[in-house]
Amino acid sequence: EEKNMEFKEKLININRVSKTVKGGRVFSFTALTVIGNKKGKIGFGYGKSKEVPLAIKKSTEKARRNIINIVLKKNTLHHTITGKYTGTFVFMKPASEGTGIIAGGAMRAVLEVVGVQNVLAKIYGSTNPINVVKATIKALINMKTIRYISLKRDKLSLDFLR
Repeated sequence: EEKNMEFKEKLININRVSKTVKGGRVFSFTALTVIGNKKGKIGFGYGKSKEVPLAIKKSTEKARRNIINIVLKKNTLHHTITGKYTGTFVFMKPASEGTGIIAGGAMRAVLEVVGVQNVLAKIYGSTNPINVVKATIKALINMKTIRYISLKRDKLSLDFLR
C-alpha cells in the first residue's frame, strides 16, 4: 500500500448547511478535499459531519480510497482537454515552461496536487466546487498520451514521440 507521507492534501471548501426541525435549526458541515502525489495520482472526497474537523477527516479518507492515476507530459498536459459535469464545463490547455497554473477556484487545487505546473484553464457555467472538481478530474482521465494515439492509429513513428 502507498505511504501516506507522499500525498499532499488540499482542502477546497467547507460549507455549513442547516436542516430546519421542529425545535429550530440543526447545523452540519461539509468538506471537499483533494489529495495527490504531484506525480499524476489524484483523489477527491466529500465528507459531512456535525463538526468541521470530522467532516475534513471523512473527506480526506474518502479521497484516499478514490485515487486514480493520470499520465502527465513533464509538468503539463499532453493536449487541450475539456470536461463537463452537470452545469460545469472546464477547458484546459498545455502551457510552456514558466507559465504557472493559470486557473481559478477549485480547479487550481486539483491541478496543483496532480502535479501540473504549467497550464491555462477556464471554467464555464457553474462554479460549484464539487462540480468543478468532478469536471476537472473527468477531463484529466480522458486525456490521451501521444504514444496511445499513435498506436491506435497504427502510426508509431518518431515524429509522434518527440
